[in-house]
Amino acid sequence: MLGFKYYTPTEVYFGSGVEKNVGEEIKKRGYKKVLVHYGGGSIKKSGLFNVIVESLDNSDISWIELGGVEPNPKIGLIREGIELCRKENVDFILAVGGGSVIDSAKSIGLGLVHNRDPWDMIIDGIIPEKSFPVGAVLTIAAAGSEMSNSHVVTNTEGGLKRSLNHDLLRPVFAFMNPEVTYSVSKYQTACGIVDIMMHTLERYVTPDKDTDLMDRMSEGLLVAVKEAGKIAIKEPNNYEARATLMWASSLSHNGVTGCGKTAPFPAHKIEHELSGKFDHISHGAGLAVIFPAWAKYVYKYDINKFCQLATRVWNVEMNFDHPERTALEGIEAMEQYFKSIGMPTTLRELGVGEDSLEEMADKCTGFGKRTYKSYVELGKKEIIDIYKIALGD
Repeated sequence: MLGFKYYTPTEVYFGSGVEKNVGEEIKKRGYKKVLVHYGGGSIKKSGLFNVIVESLDNSDISWIELGGVEPNPKIGLIREGIELCRKENVDFILAVGGGSVIDSAKSIGLGLVHNRDPWDMIIDGIIPEKSFPVGAVLTIAAAGSEMSNSHVVTNTEGGLKRSLNHDLLRPVFAFMNPEVTYSVSKYQTACGIVDIMMHTLERYVTPDKDTDLMDRMSEGLLVAVKEAGKIAIKEPNNYEARATLMWASSLSHNGVTGCGKTAPFPAHKIEHELSGKFDHISHGAGLAVIFPAWAKYVYKYDINKFCQLATRVWNVEMNFDHPERTALEGIEAMEQYFKSIGMPTTLRELGVGEDSLEEMADKCTGFGKRTYKSYVELGKKEIIDIYKIALGD
């Protein structure tokens, strides 16, 4: 196990009805004016918006609102949010939504506190020096942004999707009520299941040795998500299944499963070009296609770990004479699970053809200026090969 630093300052309030206390929590921390940031308006249809603003009103907290966050949050709305917050003297941002809304809120805060365009900070790799307080009321179990140090933003000019990670981006608190996820569609629930699993899998399938404790923790999380996911798809109002997914969303991406390990996240980086170029593709759906393709490309470099994943998580019987068959059967079992919950497993299912592969690989490598660590160095050629595997037959 490698040496590590682990930091997770986010206070979590988990359970039925906890969101009713968000105003009290903000008041306790001394903030006066809040931006309520959200997506397409589903929180108003569901009544959650009224619950939130009533809590703010009861705590004498002033608030303004900014909706319209899209999947793969756009830098244009983020810039609008920065100007609005400056004009209104906002001192706290409350993200009510899923990963896209929380990431948008983080980016607004980044721009406010540094007085810089957050896209420039992302592209130039500028390390944050200060934090702007952001809190979350989670409405979908998926990205884990409610406790993570990461955020991902899309610039529609060029179709670029890029990330910036730093502990100063971790929310100060997260309110999580599994009941608010009952209305999430089967498709988006499935996208969330994949996203949760991938945040653990990208920390699990690495070349690191002597990581049995972290492996066992990751395997337990993956098995729990696999089982709860099947239930949530069939029974959307099953509290325990939704609770498992919601808490797993946070645990999968708050860093705990990566302690003592490297986590270069190659599949995520390759997928970002997919959902960055094609806005109709959800991140989770893209990962359901890209991660198995990446696994088929690299499994031979770590047969033992892929066999371990196959047997402990996907219930594949170990073939000691031909362990590579076990590894491949595990990848196939993962794909079959994704299909069973309604996810695509090929680029063609997503409407992506071979004509897009070179452009995506170019963007992924910064037009040849960078490579990504994996079991092998991933440059343009290797990434195109992975995309070709992902195309399917």
